[in-house]
Amino acid sequence: MARQFRFPDVGEGITEGEVVRWLVKEGDEVKSDQTLAEIETDKAVVEMPSPYSGTVLKLHFKEKDLVKVGQVLVTIGEKGEAVPEGEAAPAGPAPARPAVLPAGATVLAGKVQATPKVRALARELGVEIGAIHGTGPGSRVTEEDVRSAKEKPAEKKPEIKIKAKYDLFGSLERIPLRGIRRATAKKMRESLDKAAHVTHCDEADAGALVTLREKMKPEAEAAGIKLTYLPFIVKALIEALRLHPTLNATLDDEEEEIVVKKYYNIGIAVDVPDGLIVPVVKMADQKSVLDIAAEIQALAKAARERTLDLADLKGGTFSITNVGVIGGDFATPIINYPEAAILATMKIADRARVENGAVVVKKTLPLCLSFDHRIIDGAEAARFTRDLVRFLENPER
Repeated sequence: MARQFRFPDVGEGITEGEVVRWLVKEGDEVKSDQTLAEIETDKAVVEMPSPYSGTVLKLHFKEKDLVKVGQVLVTIGEKGEAVPEGEAAPAGPAPARPAVLPAGATVLAGKVQATPKVRALARELGVEIGAIHGTGPGSRVTEEDVRSAKEKPAEKKPEIKIKAKYDLFGSLERIPLRGIRRATAKKMRESLDKAAHVTHCDEADAGALVTLREKMKPEAEAAGIKLTYLPFIVKALIEALRLHPTLNATLDDEEEEIVVKKYYNIGIAVDVPDGLIVPVVKMADQKSVLDIAAEIQALAKAARERTLDLADLKGGTFSITNVGVIGGDFATPIINYPEAAILATMKIADRARVENGAVVVKKTLPLCLSFDHRIIDGAEAARFTRDLVRFLENPER
């Protein structure tokens, strides 16, 4: 018997995914739990196992197609078995036909069941009776059905869409918004719609931080760890969050409560070719600089290879986007909603500064904090950044 495997609800509020790659083709024999396809959701690439053994009768989507939760992905059955047309009807008894029809009802095979009075009403109101789903006994169309159909606006017929390959100035390339890029776009739009964004910038003298990192690099390299400035920033960030807990929080709109997190799970934005992924370093306050460095390295590698587990993307309380690895002095990062704030760390570089009336050159680290003004006031954000600067300038602590 042919059985249809529908794209399941994988949780996390995911409603659709993109077929990245089919690992089987029509006619293949598959076993239960054998991976059929790789489906990319908003969160990660999910390997989709077969719930049945048998022959792949039909793949209902092509690679790069979007599939929604509940739609049929693949039909599996016996070799040579016919594929059912359309999607399988839900299980359950078929509606019973009435043994006796009401007086005056018209019964025509394959046509609408309705009394002459109802048909006359449909003609009077200009309603196409054949398009009405009857709610009376035996699916008979009633007067109420006709009047309801009249009140409903006519469905628009699908229009032919013409996508121009050129405009007045030259040729165009259209890139489908898919996968991580599509998820990033939706997440950024949600953040801007729901949070009140403000950005506060400050700068830390990074001289001591540079010295400490150079001192610890040999130990890290011996352990196979690439030591960047990011683990030090994470540790300093946590100390500042302890002093300013509302930055490690979310806003419960329904209950009108600020929910302060008593744990420190730090999201690290990772730049991948088609968007942005934010894996989370869990319980970062309980880990050393080298532990955090090793974990960031592993998470970034998994993000780029699309092998992250969904659990790696959950539970963040505050996020960091390390723009400085590319360059730049200032940025206005978008909050990783529903978190209260996000920190952009810029490039550590030699910059001219004035000290005691003289211009000196120092290695400095610009910091840009975007925060949700519904939760945090500007003064509190400034105090938090000031304390973060203090910790970064004294990293041995």
